[in-house]
Amino acid sequence: GQRAGATGGMSAPRLWLVRHARPEVAPGLCYGRLDVAADARHSRESARLLAQALPPRLAALHHSPLQRCELLAQNLLSLRADLASKAEPRITEMDFGQWEGRAWNDIARADIDAWTTRFGHHAPGGGEPLAAMLTRVSAALDEAAAQAHAGGGDVVWITHAGVARCVHWLLTHGAARMPLSHEWPQSAPGYGAWTTVLLPLKGR
Repeated sequence: GQRAGATGGMSAPRLWLVRHARPEVAPGLCYGRLDVAADARHSRESARLLAQALPPRLAALHHSPLQRCELLAQNLLSLRADLASKAEPRITEMDFGQWEGRAWNDIARADIDAWTTRFGHHAPGGGEPLAAMLTRVSAALDEAAAQAHAGGGDVVWITHAGVARCVHWLLTHGAARMPLSHEWPQSAPGYGAWTTVLLPLKGR
């Protein structure tokens, strides 16, 4: 199925974590903030399924500014004239710095080990440490919860696997504790697929 995760009752608003369609990138390549294109046909097909699945009314719809997410958002809006999407930089993928566009196999083992040892605070490739990413995703998540409860509807993010994992960590453990590398959630929606999570009221 396309949808997984908690669905809950009608009263509790949800956050839809939608992953962009299949990127046009060689297998085994490191890409986070790298602005790679997504497969056009797969983006259209994913948008069609999403347009059918989304409820008639939303509190907010946001997309990562990277083109692979923007393309899915544009396709969705062409099918759902009632919707509007806003670019949200806080739900962009992690920045891997010098590693971007390189094959994972070409990145020195010592560099990978340095990252996994200090998983929360080490900046992979001199890019963005996980702690910084969790901080921005946490702020966006608080805002999404406020929007959902004020607007009385679900919030949709067209985003990335890393952001979906951040959300799962934050909802399970909160922002106070940094994960160790082996604790980091592995599951994320497949390309063009999504999961939904219940949006807690801020301060719970």
